Amino acid sequence: MPVIDLESAAREVVRLLDGVTEDRLDDPTPCTDTPVAALLDHFMGLSLAFTWAARKTTPPEDGPGPGAVSAEHLDPQWRTLLPRRLGELVEAWRDPIAWEGMTEAGGVTMPAEQMAIVALDELVLHGWDLARATGQPFACNPADTAAVLAFTSTSARPEQAAGREGLFGPVVEVPEDASAFDRALGFAGRDPAWTPKLA
Repeated sequence: MPVIDLESAAREVVRLLDGVTEDRLDDPTPCTDTPVAALLDHFMGLSLAFTWAARKTTPPEDGPGPGAVSAEHLDPQWRTLLPRRLGELVEAWRDPIAWEGMTEAGGVTMPAEQMAIVALDELVLHGWDLARATGQPFACNPADTAAVLAFTSTSARPEQAAGREGLFGPVVEVPEDASAFDRALGFAGRDPAWTPKLA
């Protein structure tokens, strides 16, 4: 049975979209060499990939696919398409069958219940990236924060170095009394104090 629900994280991403004005699309984000438009394109692709992972289906041959992430690749209809895709992602992982067995996303195969945590991690961390890049507040509920912290802290262990490559940057040290969310960001290679001016 589902142990997490992606709705809160997905809803927060959708909320942020109204604050993404056209003049911010070229702005930097906490993701190195990834402007806002490329981050949105990543959201477009990951929403499809993790929906297919939940359904244990393959991309349709004549349909949209994740493709290579880039600002130039961003669909002009992203303001309409992305909320719809995120809604489908949420519903796909609410099916208990989605959590059973093995599944694949982005060329990586793992137990479905772990894949759901990766999906949550993507929504939360990149949601924060988008919020910071566009000067908006970001909210993450305690349950999602705990799940992401567990995921990022595990990935920061020395024995996980090989699997971390390409997923997160080097761990960023944060104060010992930092919030659970800031600690999750640090383990994910993000500076909680990041702002566009410091990029």
